[in-house]
Amino acid sequence: MKDVIDTAGIRTTAASALFKDRVPAEDAEIVRRLKVAGAVLIGKQNLHEFAYGASSVISYFGEVRNPWDVSRIAGGSSGGSAAAVGARLGYAIGTDTAGSVRLPAAFCGVVGLKPTYGRVSTRCVIPLSWSLDHVGTIGATVSDAAILLQAIAGYDPKDTICADVPVTDYVAALRENPKPLRVGMPRSFFFEDLDPEIAAGVNQALSVIQKLTGYVREITLPVSTDRTLQNAESHAYHAEFVAETPELYQPETLRRIRTGASVSVTDYIHCRRELDESRRTISSVFENVDLFVTPTTPIPPPTIAELEDNPDVLRPREILMLRNTRPFNVWGLPAISIPCGFTAEGLPIGLQIIGPHWREDWVLRLAHAYEQATGWHKRMPTILEQSFSV
Repeated sequence: MKDVIDTAGIRTTAASALFKDRVPAEDAEIVRRLKVAGAVLIGKQNLHEFAYGASSVISYFGEVRNPWDVSRIAGGSSGGSAAAVGARLGYAIGTDTAGSVRLPAAFCGVVGLKPTYGRVSTRCVIPLSWSLDHVGTIGATVSDAAILLQAIAGYDPKDTICADVPVTDYVAALRENPKPLRVGMPRSFFFEDLDPEIAAGVNQALSVIQKLTGYVREITLPVSTDRTLQNAESHAYHAEFVAETPELYQPETLRRIRTGASVSVTDYIHCRRELDESRRTISSVFENVDLFVTPTTPIPPPTIAELEDNPDVLRPREILMLRNTRPFNVWGLPAISIPCGFTAEGLPIGLQIIGPHWREDWVLRLAHAYEQATGWHKRMPTILEQSFSV
């Protein structure tokens, strides 16, 4: 369980000194549902402090390391969640505001699913941005992610963002033929300035998807990169804490939070209206396609030393890493990252599949078909292969 998700009687710290002794009295709704389903909670995962970053190198408990190469980042903000699954310690639940489930899943060679905005309760989850936060699932396979989503999805009447929309049988969807699905490929923006090895891996994956579905066509998506809304909402949650005990935050987290202080009420209302409009109008893009496919991230995971030794590089690198995932939080669309290859250095490459609102079943259907056709999910970090061989 990512350590922003409340667990009754167990510390929930958000990887911050501010909350290092915080013990909730109540389980988050998703924790309650998992317990009802028979899940066994074995631990809380480290993360980027207060989920405000994509590297997970900023944490009261130290950096999260990638199981494929411990000198590299695991991604974020759900870095500990993805690293735990990559190390085959179990399933994981993360949160995703701009890509915080899918990015670390891609970097750690596992599956990360962000459902539709409002599909899963966020009640008793420490927020980063109420308008963009999603709770998602991370597993070693697509079926893992589907089983987890089946347990936590559904209406929570006590959660203001949770929608009363019927839940599909996600596990059954894995058995359906992907052939009728029409796939769109938004090359503009999402395929620009890719690392050459990521470009090669994703292009190979697209050829497999072409064979599975028989329909891949190029499309264009209208992408906004404005972060005003997230900045304002993050500051709103933290304003009182920042005023009283700023020294308890990591300096970079404090800097990011304070960027929201200058957002006016007028600007915030304007951004909220734009968000609502974009979530309504994006449905028109699905008139000619059923799903989109993109690289999950444009670059492989950087080294921890590179980011820590060059503080000015950290935030620009994080924004680049989140470039391809963030738009789907803005639109509130379901999206999954699945492994689609490896670099020459043995670092995982992620493929992102996105669907229309409430069609997680379509996303899972194509993801599972691709997974079974390629077998990338069977690869494990060298240290694990050596352990299992013994």
